[in-house]
Amino acid sequence: MSEINPELASRIVQDVEYALVEDLGSGDLTAGLVPDDRHARAIVRVRDDAVLCGSPWFDEVFSQLSKDIRISWNSADGDLVKADSVICELKGPARPLLTGERTALNFLQTLSAAATAARAFTIAIEHTGATILDTRKTLPGLRLAQKYAVKTGGGMNHRKGLYDVILIKENHILACGSISKTVKAALEQNAGVPIVIEVENLEEAREAIEAGANQLLLDNFNPVMLSEAVALRDQLNVNIKLEASGGISLDSVQATAESGIDYISVGALTKDVRAIDLSMRFELL
Repeated sequence: MSEINPELASRIVQDVEYALVEDLGSGDLTAGLVPDDRHARAIVRVRDDAVLCGSPWFDEVFSQLSKDIRISWNSADGDLVKADSVICELKGPARPLLTGERTALNFLQTLSAAATAARAFTIAIEHTGATILDTRKTLPGLRLAQKYAVKTGGGMNHRKGLYDVILIKENHILACGSISKTVKAALEQNAGVPIVIEVENLEEAREAIEAGANQLLLDNFNPVMLSEAVALRDQLNVNIKLEASGGISLDSVQATAESGIDYISVGALTKDVRAIDLSMRFELL
């Protein structure tokens, strides 16, 4: 399970507040049909094999709706859960249980999806020295949540946003005039963050290395080209990390990792979300 640091803890509260406002509006008209004093028990069952993720968001939904709801978890974030297993039980007032059901499950199914995908990619390359990275291709408003999920699944977080890494891409290079000029400008900025530059061939890789970049993002290199980039890095005897990117799938990730690359960034972990199937079933107490 990934760490819930103060920044993430604050964001969980905000994520849930926004989601409940979005869903509740002026009030849950349907839950209002249920007598106010009615209590219920509910179980959440997973329908797919998955890596569980999102329990802090799930808990926060019901915490914001009622302090009288109690949740007992049979599994924790990061656990592998089997299809048809019960992952938690809830008890409390029926109205807030009904109101929070969909919002809570939305968080759990979305974050479990990212964690499950990250685990699959990580397992596929565990015999190599490469590490799976996420990207900024996240659902708007849920970046920290999805990055938490990737770490929960065994991957590693890339930059959070535009402020904590200088990542130079093709359009930046075109605007600045050349790879060397762009890296020079980045070095002069003296921002105290890594300088990563995207390159499309070995000639650009050599120029970026000689210009002083900290890390190369090798875009759409096939495994042979990746091996050549690794050999170039070793030949120049520089301490620079190499990252592969560009449409890497579960089918291609093993060959990519076996090239000797350091990192593999996979946008599909967070942008191609196939939610984990979950259900919540109620019984009256």
